[in-house]
Amino acid sequence: MCQIAINIPNEVLYDTKMSSEEASQFARRAVALGYYTQNGVSIGYCAQIAGMSEEDFITYLGKNQVSIFSFDNKEEFLEELDNA
Repeated sequence: MCQIAINIPNEVLYDTKMSSEEASQFARRAVALGYYTQNGVSIGYCAQIAGMSEEDFITYLGKNQVSIFSFDNKEEFLEELDNA
C-alpha cells in the first residue's frame, strides 16, 4: 500500500478549528472522493482510502451530491426505475 504525506500549515488548522487527526481524516475523504468522481476507482477501494465502511462511504458520497448510479441516457434511467 502506498502512503502519502501532505503538509498543512498550522494556520489552516487554526482557521478551520481542526485537530491534526480531523485534518488527516478530511484529506483522506477528499482524496477518496476525487478518486471516485474523477478516476472511477471502486467504492470499495475509495472506502478503504477514506477509512470508512462501504456503506458509510456511499452515505458520504450522497452528502456531497455524488450519485453511485450512472445512466447513459434518460431511457436507460426510466427502464431501471421500472425494474425497481
